[in-house]
Order: sequence, then C-alpha cells, then structure tokens
Amino acid sequence: MEPFRYEGRWALVTGASSGIGEAFARALAARGMHLLLAARNEGRLEALAAELAAAYGVQAIAMPADLAAEGGAAALWARASAGRAIELVVNDAGFGLQGAFDELPAERQLEMVRVNDLALLELCLRALPPMRARGGGGVINVSSVVGFVAVPGFATYAASKAFVLSLSESLWEEQRHHGVRVLALCPGSVPTGFQQVAGSKVAGLGARTPAQVVEAALHGLDAGLPVVVPGQPNRLAAGAPRLLPRSWIPRAAGFFRRRLQ
Repeated sequence: MEPFRYEGRWALVTGASSGIGEAFARALAARGMHLLLAARNEGRLEALAAELAAAYGVQAIAMPADLAAEGGAAALWARASAGRAIELVVNDAGFGLQGAFDELPAERQLEMVRVNDLALLELCLRALPPMRARGGGGVINVSSVVGFVAVPGFATYAASKAFVLSLSESLWEEQRHHGVRVLALCPGSVPTGFQQVAGSKVAGLGARTPAQVVEAALHGLDAGLPVVVPGQPNRLAAGAPRLLPRSWIPRAAGFFRRRLQ
C-alpha cells in the first residue's frame, strides 16, 4: 500500500491543545498538512496555530469546540468542512476518571461517554461518506490499551475505549475497499494532562512520549493497518486477554491498578 498523502491536504484534529492531539498537529504540519485544530482552550489553540503556520508554511486554523455539549460535534464539522475537503480526521479528544463506578459523579461519567464516544462517532459519520465518495482519506481514532481489557477503577473509561476500538476495526474493514483508511490508536501510559484529570499516575513500563505515539500511528496509517499499539509491553498487555480465561482479566487489571496507586 502506498503511504498516505499529507502535503497540501486538510486535517481536523480534536483534542489539539495538548498531549497526543498537539503532537499530531505538529507531526502533520511537518508533513505539509493544513490544520483545523479543535479543543476547548481557545488561547492555546490560537498560539499553536500561529506557531505551526510560521514554522511549516501551512494553514492552521483554531476552532474552539466543546464536544461534550449537545450538537458540539455537528457544529464543529459544519465549520471545519465549509469550503474545504477534510482528508484526515484525528479523533483525540477525550478524558478519563479513576474511582469506583458507583462513587464517581454520574454526570461526569456521562460527559466522558459523550466526548470519548458520541462525538467521535458523529465525526466518523460525517467524515466517512465524503471520503468514500472521493475514494480516499483517513480517520485515526484514539482508543487505549485498556480498550482490550476490563479495568476495575476505570470501568466507564475502559468501556468507552473498547467502543472506539471495536468501531474502528469494523470501519477499517468496511472502508478499506473504497480507499479510505481507518486506524485505532491504542497507546499505553503517556505523560500528558490526562493523568491529572483522571487522578492516576504514569506507569513506567511501556510508557511512550506523545511524539513516539504519533509517529507509530502515522506509520500505521501509511501501512493501512487497522490497529496500532505503540511499545512491546503494551502489545503484550493487549494480547493477553486472548490467552487467559476471561474472568482472570479484571482481577489482574484490578491488582495492577492498585499497585500503581
């Protein structure tokens, strides 16, 4: 398969103000892509857009958006796609929460599903038909290595990422016959602002920088892969559920999570 064509084309990146989303913005700008940068932090988006436009000579537009709000994803797509063809969508926006399911705030968990899953789903629904009609394009959906397992203490977050993984694998098979690439990116521990929001720590084993995670993802996109899990320890963790009795998985995940607290 030929590498994905980046130069001179438009990419929409959600969660672009920090972490993996920002790393995607930087890597895509370096490849010559024009950028539509979405997140809630307007000031950070404006600064990043100006920096990347000056450094790489690309167009970079800040698009503040709240994907947890009703109609937020639809409004973002309408603005982003007005007068331009979006050839790559990176669905990175998301957050996690640590704690017992019945003790965490219900509304905050529902908000997490709206951002991690429903907004991602809507952007896929809006992006894929025009890509398929053009016979090309790509979608990168950021899942997690916990999408492969049940994780007590991260129940809703792990379930939300399992949704992203399953959806992306199905879409990969549906769309690849029409020249459209869909990739599930499943990183392990990455030092970003995620841990502060989730109330968790960065695990040393298998940890990768945002830049390393993004390079692995873009290599996988170029190769037309359905799933990328950066780092050998993370690939082993992702493959373990296929080898062990299913009832062992949440017990083991709960044990290791408690060790990290």
